[in-house]
Amino acid sequence: MVFHYVAANAEGKMVEGDFEGNVLNDALQYLAGRELRPISVKEVKSANSGWKNIGGSITTEDKVFLTKYIALMLRVGTDLLSAINILIADFDKPAVRSFLTQVRDDLGRGRPFYETFERHPESFSPTFVSLVKAAEASGSLEKTFNDLSAMLEQEAELKSRIRSAMVYPIVLVSAASGIIVFLSTFALPKVAGVFSNSGIKPPLFSQIVLGTGLFIGQNIIAIAVTLAVLIGGGIWVVRKTDTGRRAFSNFLAHLPVINGIYRDLAIQRMASTISSLMKAGLPIMQTISVASETVGLREYKDALVRIANDGLAKGFTVGEAFKREQAFPKMVSNLVAISEKAGHIDEVLNTLAQFYAATVDERVKSAVALLEPVLLLLMGMMVALIALSIIVPIYQLTSSF
Repeated sequence: MVFHYVAANAEGKMVEGDFEGNVLNDALQYLAGRELRPISVKEVKSANSGWKNIGGSITTEDKVFLTKYIALMLRVGTDLLSAINILIADFDKPAVRSFLTQVRDDLGRGRPFYETFERHPESFSPTFVSLVKAAEASGSLEKTFNDLSAMLEQEAELKSRIRSAMVYPIVLVSAASGIIVFLSTFALPKVAGVFSNSGIKPPLFSQIVLGTGLFIGQNIIAIAVTLAVLIGGGIWVVRKTDTGRRAFSNFLAHLPVINGIYRDLAIQRMASTISSLMKAGLPIMQTISVASETVGLREYKDALVRIANDGLAKGFTVGEAFKREQAFPKMVSNLVAISEKAGHIDEVLNTLAQFYAATVDERVKSAVALLEPVLLLLMGMMVALIALSIIVPIYQLTSSF
């Protein structure tokens, strides 16, 4: 929730602003830490909830445009506040306009540029925030936003290739589900009714299929609602709770075929993050800590935390700290050690990120190529089973006359 405060500083001057926190006490502690005496602290509607209600969220495409435009405006000599004002006038999407308005207000109150991004972790990753913070401190916002734009474009391209590869399997699964629901809801109940009235006892497998069809047809609404609740609840648990994220991460890490893609994607994200942050001039321990928050795979996250806290903090080099961890492939640890000695660790990790991005693309294509015939076979088997469960009793019925 967002709190709007009015407070007085040590000189008695009135200041006001917004603070995002969980409870009122967080806002009071925030003011006390800045030696401000609260006059009024009121809860206001969260800007983030407004995004979801009226304009969705900030997408990767939005962020690519924002970073490119800001970099362009800074290159031609426009000051940051003027660039933001132009963006507010040009953007029609409510979510983006709301965010840019917050940026303008924060800049007008003298707050650091990165703080507005930091308050919206659902849209801007720790890597994004850290790069903006480092660029603001070093005066290299133009270069950093150019780099961010390129990084976001690569990320969007990789996601697009994965989504494109998954379209056909999703269509197959949807078609199979639609056929089964149609047969269970309309065809099987009528066929089962004919046999129950004729007094003929179908074979066991026909009884099972027809009984299942009758049950689904009679309880289709309850089944649909239950599935929707289970799926929606599962998505909420995975997205909103640490336990859910950890369980889902462990599930993907041990799922055949998918586990290789998931691990390669985690390494690609780690290498890209560390390379970008090192180029921005962040200290290596902070770089590794930020990378641990963005890598995704719990096993790699814990390994990176140990590298920062148990390796680098105790005087080990980056290469030595990586080699102590068994979670990463030997190739990754060796490349980090070699590139560190050569003094080009950021460049090597960038190349490694590109290599793993290509590997993920190939793995996805191979997995889909394997999945398509399997799905077709399963779909054919289910339809054949339903057809046989109907045809065999019909044959018995006609033979009895």
